[in-house]
Amino acid sequence: MTAPAKRTIYITNADMIRLRSLVASPKHGRDDLDSLRSELDHARVVEPADLPADVITMNSQAQLRDLESKEVMTFTLVFPEKANPEQDRISVLAPIGTAMLGQREGDEFDWEVPAGRVRLKVLKVLYQPEAAKHYHL
Repeated sequence: MTAPAKRTIYITNADMIRLRSLVASPKHGRDDLDSLRSELDHARVVEPADLPADVITMNSQAQLRDLESKEVMTFTLVFPEKANPEQDRISVLAPIGTAMLGQREGDEFDWEVPAGRVRLKVLKVLYQPEAAKHYHL
């Protein structure tokens, strides 16, 4: 039996540079960043104009459904310095943030979070900077 294929995430060059720097930093060099490192290793770097509009990128706002509880949540995926859970601004370094990166509308994924394993579905990308031509957030 073969292992499941690794998903390909789309990412802009600017985000790739910032994220690689982030995971390489001694401040963030913990083992729990292995998932993000792995995602970046398999990412496809594209120009902002070539990025599909239904992909969750950095600074994107997306509506997700918890497939068990049916709860609908809206999160914005941000760099750690902009994270604010009270405003639903989720760091890409948080397990759910790493899981969101590169997901597309309709995708279902599960991820281990501090409270246990959750299964989520991307209902809608409400805002994506690249689609809005906001390239320098």
